[in-house]
Amino acid sequence: MDQIVRVIAKDAPVKAMAISARDMVERARAIHDCWPVASAALGRLLMAASMMGAAMKEENGAVTLRVRGDGPLGSLTAVSDSRGNVRGYVRNPAVDVPRKAKGKLDVGAAVGGGGDLTVIRDLGLKEPYVGSVQLVGGEIAEDVAAYFVESEQVPTACALGVLIAPDQTVQAAGGYLIQLLPGADEDVVSAVEGGVARLGAVSARLDSGMDPLGLLREVLGEFELEVLETVPVEYRCYCTRERVSRALISLGKEELDSLIEEQKGAELTCQFCDKAYRFSAEELILLRNEASAK
Repeated sequence: MDQIVRVIAKDAPVKAMAISARDMVERARAIHDCWPVASAALGRLLMAASMMGAAMKEENGAVTLRVRGDGPLGSLTAVSDSRGNVRGYVRNPAVDVPRKAKGKLDVGAAVGGGGDLTVIRDLGLKEPYVGSVQLVGGEIAEDVAAYFVESEQVPTACALGVLIAPDQTVQAAGGYLIQLLPGADEDVVSAVEGGVARLGAVSARLDSGMDPLGLLREVLGEFELEVLETVPVEYRCYCTRERVSRALISLGKEELDSLIEEQKGAELTCQFCDKAYRFSAEELILLRNEASAK
C-alpha cells in the first residue's frame, strides 16, 4: 500500500517525511501510456507533490507543482490535496532519450535543464501563494530542494526514485523530504549529509523491501525519531460530469453556439485521468441557456 510517514527528531531541529508510491506511479503510467523516462519524471513530480500536500495544515488546501523544461517531455504537472492524494500529467509521454551510465534513465535530459519549477499553494484564501525557481538540472528532486531553499528559506534534502521493470511497468517508487529547522548546526547538517550518502538510491532500497520509515531511519540514524503519522495515499482524480459541465458553461454563449452549430456536440477528455465526457447538441443547448442566464 502506498503511504507517507512523517517524523520529527526528538534530539535535533529536523523534520522529515518519506513516501512509497509504486501503485500511484504505475496508475499514472497506465493512464497516460508513459514511456519509461516519462514514467520516472512524472512519478518523481507526483511523489514530491504528494508529500508537500500531506504536509499542509489546511484541510481543503491543495498544492500544484508545474515543471516547464526545455527537454522533449515538455511540461509536467502534479496536483495534490491536503491528504497527499495526487493526479498529474506529462505533455509528451512517448519520449525516449539515451541512457546514462549503467543504463539509468536520464530524467534530466528528458525534462531539460533550462526552465522553471512553479509551486502553487492553495490555502483557501482569495489568492494562492505562488513561488517559482529556475530548474537546477531537471532531475526533479534537486529542483524541489532548490525551491524550498530559495523560496521558503528552508534547507532541504530531497530524494525521489522510480524503478522501471523490463516490461516498462513501475517496479518501485518512493522518496523522502528532510528539512532542517532553525537552530540546526553544522553537526546536524553533517549527520544528515552522511545519512543521505549511506542510503544511496531510494528506489533500489524500496525494491529490496525497505519501507518509508526504514528510509528515514537509515538517513536519520544518528537521531531519535518520533513518528507523527502514517497515512495512505493514492492517485486520485476528482473530475466529474458536473465539473466538466461547469467548464463548458464558463466558455460562454458564443463558444457554445460554435460547438452546437459546427460540431453538433462536444467531447472533453480529462487531462489527469483521460476519461472522456460526451455532450450532445441538446445538452449543449441547455448549458448555453444556463450560460446566457448568468
